Amino acid sequence: PPLGTQRSISNSEGDLLFLLDSSGSVSYYEFSRVKEFMWDLVQPFTFGPKDVQTSIIHISTVPTMEFPFDRYLSGGTLQQAIRDTQQLMGDTNTGKALSYAKEKFFSDEAGARPDVPKVLVWVTDGFSTDDISEPMQLLKDMGVTVFIVSTGRGNYLELSAAASQPPEKHLHFVDVDDLRIITKELRDAILDVIQANRLHAVDITSSSFRLMWPKLLSQETGYYTLEYAPIDDLARKRTKQVSGVHTSLVLSNLAPETTYEVALIPESNVYYFPPLTTRVTTLAEEISPTQVLISESKPHSFHVSWAPTLDSVMGYQILYGPLPGNSVKLLEVDGKHNSTVVENLAPNTTYLVTVTAIYKSGKEKSLSAKACTQEEGSRVRHLRFEDMGSNTLKASWDSADGKVLGYRVRCRRQTGPSSVISVSPQIHSVLLTDLASGTTNKVCVKPMYKNQPGKGLCRMVHMQPATEAQGYKHRQRA
Repeated sequence: PPLGTQRSISNSEGDLLFLLDSSGSVSYYEFSRVKEFMWDLVQPFTFGPKDVQTSIIHISTVPTMEFPFDRYLSGGTLQQAIRDTQQLMGDTNTGKALSYAKEKFFSDEAGARPDVPKVLVWVTDGFSTDDISEPMQLLKDMGVTVFIVSTGRGNYLELSAAASQPPEKHLHFVDVDDLRIITKELRDAILDVIQANRLHAVDITSSSFRLMWPKLLSQETGYYTLEYAPIDDLARKRTKQVSGVHTSLVLSNLAPETTYEVALIPESNVYYFPPLTTRVTTLAEEISPTQVLISESKPHSFHVSWAPTLDSVMGYQILYGPLPGNSVKLLEVDGKHNSTVVENLAPNTTYLVTVTAIYKSGKEKSLSAKACTQEEGSRVRHLRFEDMGSNTLKASWDSADGKVLGYRVRCRRQTGPSSVISVSPQIHSVLLTDLASGTTNKVCVKPMYKNQPGKGLCRMVHMQPATEAQGYKHRQRA
């Protein structure tokens, strides 16, 4: 529907932070579409100190806050602020931005409020230059609910681990032109977290969920009594007592696909608070593996990973053998691990890999994938650059070994669009144009083989500003 036609949403209170990829890996078109998506997402909310507050942090070389949470407290001013947001370019240092977000989410200076739900929406093209796992886990440990929208391919295992659980509710893969498809679903999921004065559940799995509630008591003014039971067997009611300082609690050892009646009773010695109630349905029992990924393919090895890892799995068996053929080998992996390296393989060969989960109950579940080893020595060597003037460089390289079908040259410009050039195997140089002075650009050359690409070689190329001596510098990226 056109903007402005959605029904206003009130009775919601929370700090909503957008982590916006503002780096050079995102095109101007993608950046503008993401800004439209952000406004579509929050447009129905009521904004204010007792309602929803929103902020934006840019992912770039250095993280930057566009505006604090308490700056724009009306829909009109917030819409204009989002429209006025400019792309910063630079590197995709998402880990740094997450650490910065952790500081600002709980900072008076940034306008954050101490006792409201915190929601992070990270919109990414799936590319990051630094580690995100540790700072993201710290955010979730502090009670932040993390939603991830990937407009690129991304790494499913990495992003599903980074998002709050379950990933099917908190992780979306969607083309940048189709963001509107997920807007309502994502908004409803955010509402589940920020509905004010409500007992609600997040991080729901087949055997657990986290209860969250508004701050009503303190250590001095009382405690909470929590009661919960399956709705079809209320006689199995269980009771817990929780300190008045808490606003969340994880309930575990629950039955899968079961709806629980939950009541939180504030036992205050100052005021009367009515009980807070909710119903929560656990998910169906998870199975593993539901995803098998092959990566880091080399001539004699490749890396196998799978997800999810479950407490109910005792171990994994990895069967692998060349196609076609009847020769099969077995690897056994402990149930706490979700990856292994398969070694001593033949180069340039397709393998069938089957990962089988052995449950403690004796059940088994298998999933297969194909993997291809690389050709021997399938790497480009000695990537060189020559200044051809007029913002143009000549990139040349030595040929790769094996039966090369061609070369693919990718140039990721700091300013301007990225480009990909494919050349025949006899050609070992290309001209790269429109490289603006004063910019740093990434050039990668990769040999192409029948079954899969070979290993690429990348260099960072710096074009000197026009006021300095003409030329360039290049260095190998660490």
